[in-house]
Amino acid sequence: MTSAPDGIAYSVDGPVATVTLSRPDALNALTPTMLGRLGDVLDAAARNDSVRVVVLTGEGRAFSAGVDLKALAGREITNGSVGDILDIPARRATALLATMPKVTIAKVNGFCFTGALELAIACDLVLVADEAKLGDTHVKFGLRPTWGMSQRLIRLVGAARARDLSYTARTFTGTEAAQWGIAAASAPLADLDALVQRYVEQVLANSGVAIAAYKDLYRAALDHSLGDGLRYEYGTTYLIDYDGARLDAYR
Repeated sequence: MTSAPDGIAYSVDGPVATVTLSRPDALNALTPTMLGRLGDVLDAAARNDSVRVVVLTGEGRAFSAGVDLKALAGREITNGSVGDILDIPARRATALLATMPKVTIAKVNGFCFTGALELAIACDLVLVADEAKLGDTHVKFGLRPTWGMSQRLIRLVGAARARDLSYTARTFTGTEAAQWGIAAASAPLADLDALVQRYVEQVLANSGVAIAAYKDLYRAALDHSLGDGLRYEYGTTYLIDYDGARLDAYR
């Protein structure tokens, strides 16, 4: 298999943008160049008014094996952090996945470890192959998370499960990811394309601006107490044009 020149392939088909981590010979391991390019194409998708759904996936057998440890060769690891050369572009990418006014879907087709898992759970929806292998392996390498794992994983699965997965660094399957709430759904790898397509069609059938409002409101729910979140909900105005046809169909 050959790789995209910068490790990222990007395409737009109508309202759907597809971003593919493309270093299959290295299980799509993440490099500074890849992460920088990833941020650029996600920003392009966020600014493209025709795009309503962004699908992030990997080429070949992996979503991504995580950070390419060769990219750290010769670099001093200070206080368990991989450093700004990776942290800055990775945080830009995760922020875009989490906050752009589009539905972001992680299509996890295979191996998905550590930094790659951080990218996946920054998305609105994770759809995963049953056979996929996932894990948070920071502690195995004497590293601490710096791209959002400690904040997002615990919100998805709860404190006990998050501690279990992070402290043991154990591998789990796509089926388990769906059972525990990391993924919205799983399917056999042969059926993953169909699963993703079904979700995309269901999203596109609904109001994009209303979904964007929901995305912002769910972000506020995670960032605020219940009382503050309720005040944010009823106190925030979204520019949603009235679409009588949507309501008239049910009247």
